[in-house]
Amino acid sequence: MSLRSLSRFNFASIVISILAGLLAYQASTRWSNFSSTIKKDWSSGFRADPMLEAVRSVSTMAAKMVKTPVYFISHGGPMTMYNTDHPVYSKLQEIGKEITTKVKPKAVVVFSAHWQAEGTNKIMINTKEKNDLIYDFYGFPSHCYKATYPNVGSKEIASHVMSALKSNGIEVESTSRGLDHGVWVCFNVLFNPETNPLNVPIVQVSLFSSEDPHQHYALGRAVSALRSENIAIIVSGMAVHNLWDFRRTMGNSTPMPYTSSFDEALKDAVAVAPAEREEKMAALLKRSDARQAHPTFDHLLPIFIGAGAAGEDTGERLWTLKEGSLSWAQYRFGEVEAS
Repeated sequence: MSLRSLSRFNFASIVISILAGLLAYQASTRWSNFSSTIKKDWSSGFRADPMLEAVRSVSTMAAKMVKTPVYFISHGGPMTMYNTDHPVYSKLQEIGKEITTKVKPKAVVVFSAHWQAEGTNKIMINTKEKNDLIYDFYGFPSHCYKATYPNVGSKEIASHVMSALKSNGIEVESTSRGLDHGVWVCFNVLFNPETNPLNVPIVQVSLFSSEDPHQHYALGRAVSALRSENIAIIVSGMAVHNLWDFRRTMGNSTPMPYTSSFDEALKDAVAVAPAEREEKMAALLKRSDARQAHPTFDHLLPIFIGAGAAGEDTGERLWTLKEGSLSWAQYRFGEVEAS
């Protein structure tokens, strides 16, 4: 049974126990007015009956336990937006629809592999209200450099994130920056402006400049409380990302041996019990195939942030596609609340 299911079970048990006591109490005092009293108390906020007030308190506590899921998105390059026949396109649309119709966040805080702060112990936060797009890629068709993605930022949410980081001992600095392609490319598919608009503020936060998995796991922990405030955390990278081999083997989609082995090792490490997850995931970076799967770890580090933000919630691979020297694996930590 999942943690969220267990929470619902405990909540239901507590409510049943309280209602049983309430029935006994009402039977001995005012049974004939029981039904009307319940209606009055629940609709008008009348506090005369302590039993009903206890039920209200339990309901409030249970509501506060609901947390938004955390998503790791393998984002690809700018052509992801245009290759509508590629299998990842429909999968990203499916995930985006889940976020807009079921999670329904009030804001999104996003971490991308394409922004690492300067200085080993500092994090940067974008505080712009209207974000330009950063075309941080080269050698693509000209139309890729004319792509747009309508979006808004939020100084209020950015300030809130800064406070969360500072309270966890993380040095943080605000900056005015656009969204890099690790955000706007996949968001154009996840949240198509015409068919599935996001319509909430987007605040981008940097990675650390280091390749330390524990440092990035702690960064995720520092922002985990945002999930209880209906703020979704999305981390964007790639499950396997070797562009050197990608260019060398262009047109050959047969998975490289390290693509298959590392992709499965990542899935196994993410899916372990949360208490073991950090060490299992950190061990990935010491594997013999790690530097083949990721010559630099920048595209892998976001999933450490996601796992840290997940806390005691479990992680699962939603989908994967091993393609040459890339893996398009998509992950979610935590459950989606039933509508």
